[in-house]
Amino acid sequence: MDIEFNKNEDLLKQELFRLKTRYEKIKMGGGAKKIEAQHKQGKLTARERIAFLLDKDAPVLEIGAFAGEGMYEEHGGCPSGGVVVCIGYICGKQAIVVANDATVKAGAWFPITAKKNLRAQEIAMENRLPIVYLVDSAGVYLPMQNEVFPDKEHFGRIFRNNAIMSSEGIVQIAAIMGSCVAGGAYLPIMSDEAMIVDKTGTIFLAGSYLVKAAIGENVDNETLGGATTHCEISGVTDYKFPDDQSCLNAIRDIFDKMGDFPKAGFNRKTPAPPKLNPEEIYGLFPADRTKPYDMMDIILRLVDNSEFRPYKELYGQTLICGLARIDGWAVGIVANQRKMVKTKKGEMQMGGVIYSDSADKATRFIMNCNQKRIPLVFLHDVSGFMVGSRSEHGGIIKDGAKMVNAMSNSVVPKFSIIVGNSYGAGNYAMCGKAYDPRLIYAWPTAQIAVMSGASAAKTLLQIKVSAMKAKGEEITAEQEAALLKEITDKYNEELSPYYAAARLWVDGIIDPLETRKVISMGIEAANHAPIRKRYNVGVIQT
Repeated sequence: MDIEFNKNEDLLKQELFRLKTRYEKIKMGGGAKKIEAQHKQGKLTARERIAFLLDKDAPVLEIGAFAGEGMYEEHGGCPSGGVVVCIGYICGKQAIVVANDATVKAGAWFPITAKKNLRAQEIAMENRLPIVYLVDSAGVYLPMQNEVFPDKEHFGRIFRNNAIMSSEGIVQIAAIMGSCVAGGAYLPIMSDEAMIVDKTGTIFLAGSYLVKAAIGENVDNETLGGATTHCEISGVTDYKFPDDQSCLNAIRDIFDKMGDFPKAGFNRKTPAPPKLNPEEIYGLFPADRTKPYDMMDIILRLVDNSEFRPYKELYGQTLICGLARIDGWAVGIVANQRKMVKTKKGEMQMGGVIYSDSADKATRFIMNCNQKRIPLVFLHDVSGFMVGSRSEHGGIIKDGAKMVNAMSNSVVPKFSIIVGNSYGAGNYAMCGKAYDPRLIYAWPTAQIAVMSGASAAKTLLQIKVSAMKAKGEEITAEQEAALLKEITDKYNEELSPYYAAARLWVDGIIDPLETRKVISMGIEAANHAPIRKRYNVGVIQT
C-alpha cells in the first residue's frame, strides 16, 4: 500500500475512534449516578430494557443516537434526545423499539425528543413495522413547552400517529415501566395492548400534587394510577407484572405468537460478502475531500461478490448507476463519481458534479428500478450541479428537475448514505432528508450544507465586508483575516455530520463497514410494506 493509502487509513480510523468515544459517552445518558438511582428503584435503564427485549446475537440498528448532542446546554443537555430508538428482532420478527431514558431529566420531552419519537413512528408507518413503546417519562419539559406542545410536528402528533397506525393494522405494544403523565398517558392506551410494572409504573392525567392543587384531594400516586388501580379497578391497562424483566418477557411472548404479514417481495438471494476487502475503504477514501478518487473502488467493497452491473457506463460518467446485491438484496445504486472523467468528445468533466447527461442517465435508471421493483441506494459525495453559461444553455435546470422528479415520485424504498460532500441541490437530487429516504446515515467523513465551507465563508465574508464599508467602516487585512476565520469555524461546525445527527437530518453516523448492515436491515424493514402506489413521474420535459 502507498503512503497516501496509509495516511487516509490512519485519519479515518482516528475519526472512528472519536465516533466510538462520543457514542460511549452518549450511552451513559444522564450519568452513572442517575443509572444507579434507576437500579435502586428496581428498574432497568432504557438501553438495558432494549437489550433484554431484543434477540441476542441478532443485528441491531440504532436510530438517532446523537440526537440532541450539543443542544440545550443551558438546560443541562439532552443526550440521545432522552429516548433510545432501535430497529431489532423480537423472536425473529423485525420491530422498532422506543424507550424513554429516565436518567435524562426523568425522561421529559424536549423538542428533539418529540422529533425523534415522530421519526420512529414514521419508520414504523412507512415499513409497517410493529412498534414497542417502553414508557418511563415525566412528560413535556415545561421550560420548553412552547417548542414541544402546540404545533403540527409536536407532542400531539404522536397520538395522531397512534390512531393512524391502529387503523392500518400496524401492531403497537406499550409497557408502562415508570412515570406516564398527562398527555403522555394517551400513548400507551392508544396502543393495541398496554402492560404495567407494579410499584414502579404509574399512569394518570395529573399527579398527586396537581390533583391536590386542582381539586383539593389528598391521594398518593400509587392509589391514583398504579398497576393495581389500572389492572383491577379502571381496566385501563391489560397486564400487570412484578418487574421489568417479566414485563419484557411478556412482550416477547406476544411477538412469538404473532402472525406473518404480506410482503413487498423484493428480490433476495443468499448473501455473500464482497470479494474485495471492505476494510480497504479506510485507505481508499481520501482524507482531503478535494482530492479525486474512483467511487467504483468503494462500491466494489460494499456489494456482494464485488459484482456490479453498470448502466450507461460511458454516458453521464459523473454519476455511477447500476445493479448489484447487498447482503443478498437486489439494489439499484446511484453514486457520485469523484474522479475526473473524459467524455466521448474528449472533454473533461469534474468529479462530484452532476452534469446534464449524468442527470438524464440517473432519471432513466431510477424509472427502470421502479418498473422492476428494485430498491434504490444513493451514495452521496456531491458538490452540486454544474454551473456556468454552457450548462445553463444546455438546460441543466431542466435535466436536474427531471432527476429530482423521478426520485421524488419513486415508489420503491430509497436509502441514502452520505460518504463525503452533500451540498446544495446535489443533496436534493441524491435523495437528501427532504425526499423521504427510508433510512439516511452518514460516514464520519460526511459534510452536509448548501455549499462547501470555503465557498460559503468567502461569500459570507464579502457580504459582511460590503455591509461594513457601506456604513463607512474601514477594515484592515488583519481584521478581514480574523473575520474570515470566525466565519469559517462557525460554518465548518455546521457542516459536521454530528451537527446533522444532533438535529436528526441523518439517522446516525456509522463506520463505513456498517453500511451493508444499514441497507440490508432497511430493505428487510421495507419488505414488510407491499407497494400499492403506481409509479408515475408526472410531467417531465424532454
